[in-house]
Amino acid sequence: MTHRSLRLLAIVIPLLLVLVVAIVLWRDPYSLVRADFARQRIAAGLSRESATVDDHRWVYAYSDAAPKDAPTVVMLHGFTGSKENWYPVAKLLRGHYRLLIPDLPGWGESQRVDGADYGFLAQSERVDQFIEKVAADPRGVVLLGHSMGGGIAAVVAARYPRQVARVGLIDAAGVRFADNRFGEQVLAGKNPFAVEDEASLKRYLDTVFHDAKVRPWAPWPASSIYISRRRGDAAFEQQVLERIGRSDESFLPGKAAAAIRQPTLLLWCRQDAVIDFSAMALYAERIPQANRVLLEGCGHMSLVEQPGMVAQAIEMLIERGQTQ
Repeated sequence: MTHRSLRLLAIVIPLLLVLVVAIVLWRDPYSLVRADFARQRIAAGLSRESATVDDHRWVYAYSDAAPKDAPTVVMLHGFTGSKENWYPVAKLLRGHYRLLIPDLPGWGESQRVDGADYGFLAQSERVDQFIEKVAADPRGVVLLGHSMGGGIAAVVAARYPRQVARVGLIDAAGVRFADNRFGEQVLAGKNPFAVEDEASLKRYLDTVFHDAKVRPWAPWPASSIYISRRRGDAAFEQQVLERIGRSDESFLPGKAAAAIRQPTLLLWCRQDAVIDFSAMALYAERIPQANRVLLEGCGHMSLVEQPGMVAQAIEMLIERGQTQ
C-alpha cells in the first residue's frame, strides 16, 4: 500500500467512525449516557445482569468477588436516581462483600409498567421478591437504602425481617422532617427535582449536592440528552411523588420503622437540603438500637460526596453491628 493510500485511510476511517457515532446518537441519543454509565460500572469493578421477578424485569449491577462466606449487600437508590448513584461506594466495598445494586422497577434500565404503583409499599413487596430470587442468602442480606430507597428499605426490614439481617438508612425519606424548601414544594404539589432545561438542571444539582467539587458536570450534548430524558419522565416522576410525598403512605416508612429489630445504621449529612437531617432523630426514636452517623460538608448525595465515610460506616455496621 502506498503512502498516499495510507494517508487517505487515515482521513477516511476517522470520518466513518464519526458518521457511525452520529447515526447511533440520532437513533438513540440516550446511548451516550448509557455508555458513560457502563464506563462507570466497569471502573467500579462491577458486572451487569437482569432478572424477571414477578411482573417486572430488573437490571442490576453486581459483584461476586468476595470471600465465600461474605454477606450479601443490596443497595437501593433514591427518587430520580439509579444504580449508578451507588458506584462510588460499591467500588470501596467490592472484594469484601457480595454486592447487588438494582435499578428499582420503574427507574433506570429496569422495566416500567403503565399504571403500576411505585410507592413505598408496592416497591417494598417487589424488593422482598428480588431478595428472595436474586440474593438468595439464607442468613438475610444487608439492605441499604438512600433517600426514597431508604424509605423502601425501612418497610422491607420491618415487614420481611427474615430477609434482612442488617439495615442502613441513608438520607432516608418517610418521616415528617423539619420544613425546608424541598418539602414545602412537594406538599404544594410540585416536583422540586423536575428537569426541563439547563436552568432547572443546575437547580436540581444545586439542591442535591452541597460540595461543588464533586458535582457532576455534563457537557453538551450529554446535558441536552439528559434533559430530554427527564422531560419525558416528568409525568412518571409526579406519579411517584404523589405516592411517596403526598399520599396516606408518605410516612409509612417511619411508622414501619418501629418494628425494625435488626442492627441499623442511620447516616445523614448535616447540609442535606432534601431530607433535612432532623429526619435522623425521628427514625432514631423508632429504632432505639440504631447507631447514628452525621457527616459534615455534604448534602443529599453523600454516596457521591463522601463515599469513603459512607463505606466506612457500612463496614462498621456489617462487621460490628455498630458504628462510631
